[in-house]
Amino acid sequence: MTAALPTASAAAAFARPAVREDFGPHADAVARVAAELAATAAERDRAGGTALAQRQLLRASGLLTLAVPRAFGGPEAPWPLILHIVRRFAAADSSLAHLFGFQHLQVAGVILFGSPAQQQRYLREGTVEQGWFWGNAVNGRDPRLQATRTEAGWQLDGVKSFCSGAADSDVLSVSVSTGDAPTDRIFAIVPTHREGVAVNDDWDNLGQRQTDSGTVRFDRVQVAADEVLRPPGVASSPRATLRNLIGQLVLTEIYLGNAQGALDEALAWLATEARAWPGAGVERPQDDPLLLLRAGELWLQLRAAVASADLALADFQAAWNAGLALTWEQRGELAIAIAAARVQAARTALHVTAQIFELTGARSTARRHGFDRYWRNVRVHTLHDPVDYRAKGIGRWLATGQAPEPYGYG
Repeated sequence: MTAALPTASAAAAFARPAVREDFGPHADAVARVAAELAATAAERDRAGGTALAQRQLLRASGLLTLAVPRAFGGPEAPWPLILHIVRRFAAADSSLAHLFGFQHLQVAGVILFGSPAQQQRYLREGTVEQGWFWGNAVNGRDPRLQATRTEAGWQLDGVKSFCSGAADSDVLSVSVSTGDAPTDRIFAIVPTHREGVAVNDDWDNLGQRQTDSGTVRFDRVQVAADEVLRPPGVASSPRATLRNLIGQLVLTEIYLGNAQGALDEALAWLATEARAWPGAGVERPQDDPLLLLRAGELWLQLRAAVASADLALADFQAAWNAGLALTWEQRGELAIAIAAARVQAARTALHVTAQIFELTGARSTARRHGFDRYWRNVRVHTLHDPVDYRAKGIGRWLATGQAPEPYGYG
């Protein structure tokens, strides 16, 4: 008896990793947002620009406050749940997943660096009660932004690049170097529409096309002393340096989500649109042994990368729960686990997103389908922080015990 032809949704389900996603009380909101993002993702990728309607969808979803502690009116969701949502959204729309993940990264900065009064102001009053969408101007490798002390605080002048989410944001996290040491840095919260702040529409890269990750110019922007997140400051404890690792985990999940989304699309196409190659000797493409081999290998690689990432997420939550009891040694071991997950995810995602075309064939390369966006999104992100240096850092730790430097990307 011949089996019925799988539907597109059934084929996509085959691609799911063995560990099923459980979003708990947020499941309906996640499913609704992911479906709406996926419906227009390819079209919006071609258009570029700011995804105003989709940003509003995220604002209305209630999901932008997940990381806010209960003490400040939020649900205080565990980090693995938040980052699994990043992964799910990235499978649908990598740009909006990026903005969603970076929202929680900025919230984490306030949790880790801010005083109780600042946390009340920026978390409860801003993020929860006013529904803020956060952007950032934090790129530590861009030296063009300068900070000058004033009687009231600081004045900012210059430019920051890779300012993801700055357009249509309410506030910006701004990081500025004030000296030569890695710890000589201020971390300030600046309203996006403050006088002297100009968000430039100059993001024109090949991937992540709706992240608004261009430049922001600061012209004599005044920052009050109580808008600088100190104490405890960025280098006051191992716990305070966890912000950098959250950024690494967000990118890891974006890689995995792109790989998952690409494989889902490829399997759905294989089940409903693909044609058998004449030399395969089969009537249906899903009976082609070479395509079956290819699909199985891609899924196995993705499954391994997902397993590595999930282990790192569990380790991170344990470190987060340790609070100020977290030691530098534990922080170093966590950084290695996250680096390993990131390297594995990056290499796997680059491979899977490129290889899906071996499953889908020539007709799938039509621009209207947008299947290439998955590879483009991963390629743009992996170049910001080359994984070769991550692998080298792991090797150094294995050979010498030296952990990654905690104040930059480590």
